[in-house]
Amino acid sequence: MRILSFRLQSVGCVILFILTSMQKTVIIMAMWMEHLREEILNPTSEDAQRKLRDFLKRQGLRIDHQIEYTLEIIDGSDIAATGSFSGSVLKCIAVDEAYKDQGLSAQIVSHLVNEEYRRGRAHLFIYTKPVNKQIFKDLGFYPIVEESSKAVLLENRWDGVQQYQQELLQESGDLVPSAAIVMNCNPFTLGHLHLIEHAAAVWEKVHLFVVWEDQSIFPSDVRYRLVEEGVRHLANVVLHKGKDYIISGATFPSYFLKNDEEAASTHILLDLKIFSQYIAPLLNIQKRYIGQEPSCDLTRRYNTIMKKILPSVGIEVEEIPRLLWKGEAISASAVRKYIRLGQMDKVKKLVPDTTYQFLLSMEAGEIIRRIREMS
Repeated sequence: MRILSFRLQSVGCVILFILTSMQKTVIIMAMWMEHLREEILNPTSEDAQRKLRDFLKRQGLRIDHQIEYTLEIIDGSDIAATGSFSGSVLKCIAVDEAYKDQGLSAQIVSHLVNEEYRRGRAHLFIYTKPVNKQIFKDLGFYPIVEESSKAVLLENRWDGVQQYQQELLQESGDLVPSAAIVMNCNPFTLGHLHLIEHAAAVWEKVHLFVVWEDQSIFPSDVRYRLVEEGVRHLANVVLHKGKDYIISGATFPSYFLKNDEEAASTHILLDLKIFSQYIAPLLNIQKRYIGQEPSCDLTRRYNTIMKKILPSVGIEVEEIPRLLWKGEAISASAVRKYIRLGQMDKVKKLVPDTTYQFLLSMEAGEIIRRIREMS
């Protein structure tokens, strides 16, 4: 038997030909793109950031403003493919047209998933264009919702939404006609309480969802506890954690990223689709209450889109005027402003006593310090 080995440089791979006296047999023993290499993006390199931004633009994508980790597959000095994540969301995954059908999407996603697992995150999400949906389905992700030709949200658990639905049912008791409110509560104020009490006076049951994403100065467990303590006198209010399915980094990253209008509107529609398809029918929610938004453009746009979308699927939306104190809307941002200025006497006028007592406690010390260090 004679073995002949040679290198085909033109295709950048190694092919081993095995020739026998009985017959000629060609076996491909190994093939790889020798000139491709993986690199982790240096977040402090302006040149690397610029190259990534330009690459994504050529693929019809924008670089996300909140990226925690980025992998690039490099050919010489050029980017062949890239992918990133922030929290539990994989994003900005793109492969140059010249490198399609070479398994780079799978390589990128596999690397990112392994890194997420190494950091202790097992429940993962992907945003992508609907045209790419099948690619990620083949890689073990399952579609949750899709918005026309703009975006589809997938997760790596086939029953992720169903598990959350089961949690909601266990918390909810009898499924009577009810209302819903979604709040961040950073921190819980008298304005929040005013809106909840208004809904609780009308409906037999009110489902109150606390945004669970830890992007706020007050951690999610603290925000939840302050709400829980603040509504304890309202027996018909059922408290839920929003988890990954209510205004989270997965369903609505623009809530935290403050990015451009088109992307924000797409995220709003995806978030509302999850609410209207998976949550409202499950809990017999027939109305959603919102507070007027005097300052945040993004929240105001969310409210505007909500008032158009939810009634079309049978869910009323009622916008309640903000509670005022000395002509100023009571809001979490106003509370943080007065904390920053050291005016705790004014803070006391804007929050329930349970929130105020927390702000005076040693537990709140680090939060207070961080607020006062903000410009």
